Amino acid sequence: MADASHDPRHNHLLGSLPREQWDRWRLALEYVDMPLGRVLYEPGDTLTHVYFPTTAIVSLLYAMKNGESAEIAIVGNEGVVGVSLFMGGGSTSSRALVQSAGGAYRLSAELMKQEFDRAGAVLHLLLRYTQALMTQMVQTAACNKHHSLDQQLCRWLLLSLDRLQGTEMLMTEKLIAHMLGVTIEVAVQGAMKLQEAGLIDYKDGRIAVLDRAALEKRSCECYAVVKQEYDRLLPFQLAA
Repeated sequence: MADASHDPRHNHLLGSLPREQWDRWRLALEYVDMPLGRVLYEPGDTLTHVYFPTTAIVSLLYAMKNGESAEIAIVGNEGVVGVSLFMGGGSTSSRALVQSAGGAYRLSAELMKQEFDRAGAVLHLLLRYTQALMTQMVQTAACNKHHSLDQQLCRWLLLSLDRLQGTEMLMTEKLIAHMLGVTIEVAVQGAMKLQEAGLIDYKDGRIAVLDRAALEKRSCECYAVVKQEYDRLLPFQLAA
């Protein structure tokens, strides 16, 4: 289809399903709009669905009691939101927030559990995805501890860019601050530094990446580690 939002198999996990599994899933998938800032679930919520983004990007945030938060991972068209459902938890300790508006498909918790319990191709695909997601979470924690805000912002922009169709994203100053776990003022200062260096154009909540190669050079090694692990575990090839 021309509009990737409304093509379920634009999501790499759905696109990688063998024909038998895809035929079981296709009628059960429900398209949902994902507006910027929408919260899919809060910590402690019982998950009723999992979400497969096609053009949206969802941020997984650890929220603290004082209202502050920090991003632990992002999920786009490479993955699924709600892994705790099929990993045995049923609920989650993180918040899922739409970071970049777009579309997604959701599947009911019951159907996802049934499919996972079949212990076939879907189980192995989801386990590989979960391993890649865990790598991203661990690397994000290390990056937040040991690397500068400038490097963290570059890593975050690159990971987001990999999950978008183009080179632009809509992102409010408040959301950038939430993602990085800093104040709005600090987040804006970080974005302005990249703009002054000619790497991005940032205006009215719109970020356009102007020089990806320079962005990669400026980033720490964390981006490459995460990307290589996703590429190794989840080489995308549309199933027949």
